[in-house]
Amino acid sequence: MTTNNKYLFYVTLSYSFSVLRPIEQELQKRGHQVAWFIPDGAEAEAFIDAADNRLLDMKAVKQYNSDAVLAPGNYIPDFFPGVKVQVFHGFDSGKKNKFNIRGFFDLYCTQGPNITEAFNAINDGTCEVVETGWAKLDPLFTEHADTQSYRSDKPLIFYGPTFSPKLTSTYDLYEQIKHLSVNKEWHWIVKLHPKATAEEIAMFKALESDNLRFLETGNLIPLLQASDVLLSDTSSILAEFALQNKPVVAYKNRRPESWMINFSEAEQLEQQLSYALSAEQQLLQNIEQHCDAIHPYRDGQSSERVVNAIDDLIARGTGHLKSKPLNLVRRLKMRKKLKYYRWK
Repeated sequence: MTTNNKYLFYVTLSYSFSVLRPIEQELQKRGHQVAWFIPDGAEAEAFIDAADNRLLDMKAVKQYNSDAVLAPGNYIPDFFPGVKVQVFHGFDSGKKNKFNIRGFFDLYCTQGPNITEAFNAINDGTCEVVETGWAKLDPLFTEHADTQSYRSDKPLIFYGPTFSPKLTSTYDLYEQIKHLSVNKEWHWIVKLHPKATAEEIAMFKALESDNLRFLETGNLIPLLQASDVLLSDTSSILAEFALQNKPVVAYKNRRPESWMINFSEAEQLEQQLSYALSAEQQLLQNIEQHCDAIHPYRDGQSSERVVNAIDDLIARGTGHLKSKPLNLVRRLKMRKKLKYYRWK
């Protein structure tokens, strides 16, 4: 007999929606219930749909009594009912502390062999690690209804930088992008990170023209599909784009590899983009090899594998897992953030 479980999505940033929507569709197909919790004032609030079942406070969360809580972020409230599941918000991009068992999750649904091996190597017995593929990418392998509206008869470059002040390219590349958007027969899409500063947003919004579109959206799939080349820095979006066997250009990448075109002088931007637009066969082979390591799944069924793994853990329970570390400071911070001062 099939059990209809209650799922809760914990969301703070808008990039979470593109990870969770495919899972939501799979859950609804199976007759499971879905609810959302977004802390007051979180950046993601502007992207919730009116039809979504949003729980507004801790009382509602406790009454809902979820069987599983999913988060694409690094932390999850330990006092929410249900098994805690990490579904990831990006690939390993070389940033610090990417691989870390933080003592909050019962299950890590990993994207591919490289991340699975890394988490298995540090698993302390407090969680399970199951390779499922990344739900966010399920729609990538079927053309989105909006993709055509972004396509261009000219080369289309998607600029998607990271937010970290030490790693972002926004200030270094601004003048070059401004120049190329005026003087080069290329079209641009600019989508900044949800944590971008107000100054960065204002800078790039001011560049809007017939050749450059500045977008604020939680769904990158149509942008990835429509664009010919991605320009970024040290961001997991590089890997997402490359999964389409398309070239990526990275500025001062923290961990440059053979599947990307990396450069370190802003004045080289035009040259590197031109090279990417006429990518050589060896580069495309390097991209394919990398993609097989990070996400070998091209069937669009990662959400199905994620839900299978979660439903299985719900059915078995978590009694076999070791006790998690206290993490007192982080737990207190989470309670203060959500104005919940009970231990459970």
